[in-house]
Amino acid sequence: MVKMLYFEECNCINLDVQIDKGYSGKNLDRPDFERLCQDIKQGLIKRVIVYKLDRISRSILDFSNLMIFFEKHGVEFISTTEKFDTSTPVGRAMLNICIVFAQLERETIQQRVADAYHSRSKQSFYMGGKIPYGFKQETETIEINGIKTSKYVIDHEESSQIKLIYSLYADENYSLNDIVKYLLENKIYKTNGAKWQNCWISDMLRNPVYVQSDLSVYQFFKSQGADIVNPASDFIGNGCYLYKGTVSTTRTQSDLKDKVLVLAPHEGFIPPELWLKCRMRCLKNKRLTTTCKAKNSWLTGKTKCGNCGYALIIKKSKAKWGRYCVCSSKYNRNTCEGTGGTIYADLLEEYISEAIKNKLAEFDELSDYRKKDTNPKVEKNQLKLVEIDNEIDSLLKKVTNANEILMDYINNKIDELDKEKKTIQQENFVSAQMAKQENLDIVRNHVQNWDKTSFSDKQSVVNILIDVIHVKNGEIAVQWNI
Repeated sequence: MVKMLYFEECNCINLDVQIDKGYSGKNLDRPDFERLCQDIKQGLIKRVIVYKLDRISRSILDFSNLMIFFEKHGVEFISTTEKFDTSTPVGRAMLNICIVFAQLERETIQQRVADAYHSRSKQSFYMGGKIPYGFKQETETIEINGIKTSKYVIDHEESSQIKLIYSLYADENYSLNDIVKYLLENKIYKTNGAKWQNCWISDMLRNPVYVQSDLSVYQFFKSQGADIVNPASDFIGNGCYLYKGTVSTTRTQSDLKDKVLVLAPHEGFIPPELWLKCRMRCLKNKRLTTTCKAKNSWLTGKTKCGNCGYALIIKKSKAKWGRYCVCSSKYNRNTCEGTGGTIYADLLEEYISEAIKNKLAEFDELSDYRKKDTNPKVEKNQLKLVEIDNEIDSLLKKVTNANEILMDYINNKIDELDKEKKTIQQENFVSAQMAKQENLDIVRNHVQNWDKTSFSDKQSVVNILIDVIHVKNGEIAVQWNI
């Protein structure tokens, strides 16, 4: 017996009602609709009735293919609110015009929802979604610009675990695997009882929702090309929301270009210097090897192949020198020619230790780039420098459409700002030189007693002094931080 979808006043003749609850008409990937198509292919359907055209599809292409499908199987199509004679060219044209406007309506709604989302997110409103581990949602609402919203509050048990994870990852001796192992050995689990995994920890280390934001955090995201909504002066301890925005082409947090950074209403609990240290290590993960433990050499993470830029890993042999370096790209994938010869780890370490002593002899003072200057005047000057840079950028954007009078004003204003910037930079330089001597004595003491210096202290000295070491064809090129 042939099934018919037919409605005549209150009499139902072989009526089969199919409803896809919770599915949008934007595409045809819907369970009951697929069942309908199967019935049509089997010849069980004679007529399809819908309340309105956009109830079956809101896509021009899908609807056109659907009409061809119905015609092929001899199925009549009826819309109860729009009367068209699909047997005539005019009727088919009017049908297509209606579906065009249905698609336009859907796309307009989508755009309005997206615009509202981006507008609210830039105002620091709570945008829903899963609450980050370490926080819980505030039961009492707050007001932002006269509109009520929610905010996160710190969960003390969960936040203590995250603080531990950050402190472990800040130590370069700990990889993600080492952290997971440490947590398992000490029976530290998530509050829901789940065991920690690398991917969860990696996401947390990249998430700015935990940081006590300050000027250094602002400058970091600015340097990475992020779109920062709030002015630098507002970065005084709050956490941050990071959004994909409308320009960025990827959701990954490893690429911050064109991402939107907004200050959140909640307080962060990870100090900025600790968060930045971990975040910078995450950025360098693509260059660092995952197979070489730091215990093998105090140069681990600093030595790179001069051909491909990948890290050198240390292998052991029974030869005289024991340890030797090999390009990780050549060793793991054989995609690089290598360093052009055998590099013995002991000889490389001996060469670098002598290079450090010679480098220190050239300088009376040393800058520890990791040391956070807490001088209030320096912090105030740093904030002023950011404001000057932003003002110069704003003036430069007006150059394209500027007339002669406006160009003169822009040039004069930029000259004034540049002079002010140089004055502030000179003040900061003098303050920095006064702070450098403290670290100089410590580092020099380690270098002078190098043979007695501990493994971790050697690593600290190398991290302070050296950015990267490239090895190629027997030549060693050291890029210094000083």
